[in-house]
Amino acid sequence: MITTMAAYGEKIKELLHRGVVEVIDAAHLEKRLLEERQLHVKLGVDPTSPDMHLGNAALLLKLRDFQELGHQAILIIGDFTGEIGDTSDKESERPMLSKQQVKSNMKTYVKQVKKVLHPRGLKIFYNSKWLAKMTFREIAQQANLFSLSDFIARTNIKMRIKSGSRISLREVLYPLLQGYDSVKVKADVEIGATDQRFNMLAGRAMQQHFGQEPQDIIMMNLISGTDGKKMSKSRGNTINITDEPDIMFGKVMSIPDSLILPYFIHCTRVSMQEIELYARGLASNKISPRDVKTDLAYEITKTFWGERHAAEARSWFIAVFRDKHIPEKIQEARLGGNTITDALIRIGFAVSKSEARRLIEQRGIKIDGKAALDPDIIVRPGSVIQKGKRHFMRVI
Repeated sequence: MITTMAAYGEKIKELLHRGVVEVIDAAHLEKRLLEERQLHVKLGVDPTSPDMHLGNAALLLKLRDFQELGHQAILIIGDFTGEIGDTSDKESERPMLSKQQVKSNMKTYVKQVKKVLHPRGLKIFYNSKWLAKMTFREIAQQANLFSLSDFIARTNIKMRIKSGSRISLREVLYPLLQGYDSVKVKADVEIGATDQRFNMLAGRAMQQHFGQEPQDIIMMNLISGTDGKKMSKSRGNTINITDEPDIMFGKVMSIPDSLILPYFIHCTRVSMQEIELYARGLASNKISPRDVKTDLAYEITKTFWGERHAAEARSWFIAVFRDKHIPEKIQEARLGGNTITDALIRIGFAVSKSEARRLIEQRGIKIDGKAALDPDIIVRPGSVIQKGKRHFMRVI
């Protein structure tokens, strides 16, 4: 609980600066926050895949920060815009999705969101409720607010024009849809990554057109993935909200050292003072990146799975990766009497005998901690089969 105005002011300062690249209009938003009136804070997410990742989570955490100051969180699940496709963050045209694809993708979105946001003080909308009903006349009136030059001035669009890549008229209209969402929910603030700048500014213009006060905007950094490049579902470098605790922990441990501090800032709520201590320790070589990364992985895993699962994931990782032990809690399968080749297929570690034999030849399979070199060796009850660093199965 915030007990003093000074503490409240510090919370507002962190809200407006932590992980934030730009605020529009910063002075106006700060004034409204200090007035302590409840604001409607909007975040939109299109279900383009079944799993949200840490890039989404960074925005959700910022939305939760608003909740904790007493503001109304408004999440818009873009079941309509998800079909259309936003190419703001793309270097090529995003294909349209079918209704069935979008419906399938968003099955667990509410559950995922509630891993971060407080259910109380949260309103969830699906934008097909109003966008599916729009007439061409309404779309034309809204499109009249913008010029083509406004659209093509965007960096990624200029790059595509220069390279001769196709740009569809559908892409030109997408910002209208996101902007109209702000009108329908009467947003006071919209949160988004830097690639959403044009779309969020379209919301301001749209609100003015409909006689509303234009929303303020908080733009945040994009998050890099496990390979150091922009986190993207298409690149396969994501850390997903749905990843199991040990998988999530291990993925965080695999990130480049250069991402440790940005991840602390964007993907945890460790205090900025503590993060500064980590930064000094890393800069002076007084603490190792591996130890700091272990703390980071624990904090991120805790956010989505709680302290117990985070602690178990940490113990598992240390035992398996640092101390090279076999974990205590592993799955079991009735495989006694099978060759290791057949056993690998039965437990899903290989899809065929040729793949199983290739894994064995490459020394990628261990039995009780030792490389399995004979594809015809019989596995015995009590033995532990290991594939790579993460996959274990006990034979019963």
